[in-house]
Amino acid sequence: MWLLVTMMAIGLSLFVSGVFHQEWFNAGGVPQLFRFLRSFLNPDLSPEFLQLTGNATLITLAYAVCGTALSVAIGLIGGILCSEVWWNSVFPSRQNTVHSTVQKKSPWIVLRATLAIPRSIHELIWGLFFVNIFGLDPLVGILAIAIPYGAIVSKVFSELLDETPRQPLHALLNSGVAPLTAFCYTLLPQAFLDLLSYTFYRFECSIRSAAVLGIIGAGGLGYQIILSLQSLRYEQLWTLFIALFFLTGSVDLSSALLRRHLGSPSRIDLNLRKRSALTSLQSRSLQNQKTLQINAFALIVLFALILFCFWYVEADFSKLWSSRTLNLLQDIAHASFPPAFNWEILQQLVRLSLQTIAMSILAIVLAGIGGIVLSFPAAYNFFLPGGLIRATRQNLASQILAWMGLLLTRSVLLIFRAIPSPIWALVMLFVLFPGILPGAIALGLHNMGILGRLMAEVNENLDQRPLQALKAQGTPASLIFLYGVLPLTLTRFLAYILYRWEVCTRETVIVGLVGAGGLGRLLTEQLSSFDYRSVIVTLGVFILLTFGVDWLSGIARRSLR
Repeated sequence: MWLLVTMMAIGLSLFVSGVFHQEWFNAGGVPQLFRFLRSFLNPDLSPEFLQLTGNATLITLAYAVCGTALSVAIGLIGGILCSEVWWNSVFPSRQNTVHSTVQKKSPWIVLRATLAIPRSIHELIWGLFFVNIFGLDPLVGILAIAIPYGAIVSKVFSELLDETPRQPLHALLNSGVAPLTAFCYTLLPQAFLDLLSYTFYRFECSIRSAAVLGIIGAGGLGYQIILSLQSLRYEQLWTLFIALFFLTGSVDLSSALLRRHLGSPSRIDLNLRKRSALTSLQSRSLQNQKTLQINAFALIVLFALILFCFWYVEADFSKLWSSRTLNLLQDIAHASFPPAFNWEILQQLVRLSLQTIAMSILAIVLAGIGGIVLSFPAAYNFFLPGGLIRATRQNLASQILAWMGLLLTRSVLLIFRAIPSPIWALVMLFVLFPGILPGAIALGLHNMGILGRLMAEVNENLDQRPLQALKAQGTPASLIFLYGVLPLTLTRFLAYILYRWEVCTRETVIVGLVGAGGLGRLLTEQLSSFDYRSVIVTLGVFILLTFGVDWLSGIARRSLR
């Protein structure tokens, strides 16, 4: 049934994109595209531009660090308040009546529903909104990351706390210990590694968001990239791309090494979370004196980095409570009501909503298929010597080719996810006419890099025992893949794809900024013209659309379990 629904959705999305009934390929832009690609061999390495690139890289990193620090602080508080276990602990009830159950569940349900609104609005929209209030201040980049990411982190942290075993918590509560104290000594230590793992992942996402926010003038690599692209200085563009690749790759590598050292899981498994004796073993390993010393040193370095980044960006936080900000917020509130809603606008919103959904479906199909295909050569336990698909004994040439294939695949995935979606959309517009198709391809390439990396980690974390048993019996590599690997990985792949579909729906906003169509383009135009009465309506439709995709994706993921 799901396969039939998916095929119908893809067909309708292709029809809405205009592939079947209008011209979409621009042959006149092919020479410009070749010029862009050739410039990769001749990046601008002049001392002046390298210095500019270094400053822009540091600004992007500082925005990501500051935004992540604030979002984790928000998420830790919001995660506790939004968790069901917190409200059951604060307001325990010995009566199992319907009234008492509803009374206990209503606070955290209301809080979760409230936080769903800021996280459904893309950080670019938050950035455009804050630019209208604070101007081109570094505060814009920090808050645009902290607010939606804080809501996302709150949701994930609350789910992690709700999934943590509660027996130690109940023991302390029954002994008369205060709920907050019991939380700090039971649930938080147990969930620490999972919370830390997701914090690192959110920091990696913040790097990409900081680059995207540069497109609206927040500064950093994104701002320099859009300037070089608009002036057709492709040599400078590739220099900035290389800096972005280096920054993203360094963050990925350092966070992976630190997670491995701490015994933290590599990613949050979206389909099924398994807790075993390994978790307690990892927790005990943290008691090693040498490990504690390294952890203390890493913590000091982390705090020093956060303090340096806040000092470096020089954001004026006093603007948050200044009278000018309050007056502007009041003016915006008065200008937003009553919302501009009529039949003509409704027809336009329905048409653009269909375009948005079609764009997100085409993007996630491209990203999902490409991510699955590239995830296997990007995993170290498949094609390298001794891997599941290769023989143990190989000649030197085969080993070199295997390592080159691994490095090439991971580099391609890094390039795809490091370059922001709007930049991919502008590149696609060299050879495609404006519409939702270049936006879908841009989102597909960017999310392919993310999904490919996540799926590669799923492949690397596979239980090797049944696969090695098949290999020891002389089973051909193709049958090991079909009957051993795919049954273990496919449901998790689909869970990640469905999760990224929700993200793709939010990200249609950022490609709409460069003319890819959908609700994103309309929303950015309304914000730029200060038409807040129309913004309220469009934003409401976009939030409802995001909730709908979230609901449908959740149903599909539950059926996969």
